Amino acid sequence: MTEHTTPWPAGTPCWVDLMAIDLHRTQRFYGQLLGWEFTDSDEQYGGYGNATVQGQPVAGLSPTMPGLEASPHVWTVYLATDDVEATGGRVQEAGATTIFEPMQVGPFGRMGLWSDPTGAAFGAWESLEHTGFRILDVHGAPTWLDLMTPDYVAAQDFYSRTFGFTYEEIGMGDGAYSMFSVPGGERPAGGIGQTGADQTGGGEGVPSAWTVCFQHDDVDGAAALLPEIGGSVLQEPWDFEHGRLVAAAGPDGEIFTLLTPPRD
Repeated sequence: MTEHTTPWPAGTPCWVDLMAIDLHRTQRFYGQLLGWEFTDSDEQYGGYGNATVQGQPVAGLSPTMPGLEASPHVWTVYLATDDVEATGGRVQEAGATTIFEPMQVGPFGRMGLWSDPTGAAFGAWESLEHTGFRILDVHGAPTWLDLMTPDYVAAQDFYSRTFGFTYEEIGMGDGAYSMFSVPGGERPAGGIGQTGADQTGGGEGVPSAWTVCFQHDDVDGAAALLPEIGGSVLQEPWDFEHGRLVAAAGPDGEIFTLLTPPRD
């Protein structure tokens, strides 16, 4: 278990959130799957509320904004920043497209949302009262976040230029994969992986997207439970060097993974 109560180093994936078509249905789903409990939804912030594990925030949920009901539903990953306005300037200069300009979120912090040059949406979070994840690496909490893209080299270049990522190439199956670290970080902060056939960029395959992996005590049990509670299994559980993994989708089709780490 990792507890973290201070702002995350700039560039670290520090938060995830999701807009749900039916908020109560989505809360029931993740409550049954991951044991989440929920803070009250705040109408001042569009019905947004936090999911918690052991009383600590691990994710945000809100109703879908009017007019966006038909948009793809995805978990949005936020990277920590010390200055969201400066981050916005850097990412636009490096080729990102603005989705939401930087804005104040009450006393909690400031946020912006962009699409990187590979087409993956991401947010930046400048923390005030809300510092992001406060617990990791326990059942129900995030344990890893990464970007999967056919434009592997372009993605690495963009995030190194804008957030100072440095990379350790480790490979993953037949594709390229690297762990990234950020200045001042205490451990690898996440990963960037290759999809499609062309590792130099532009390959055909799954669109670029940031994804979240939640830790789960029993991936096989989760795979059996998913269809019963309104989700689906996208890829059956498989073993790799860091544990046992399953790819899944939630009630609105949002994609995520679950990981049971090795028992030793």
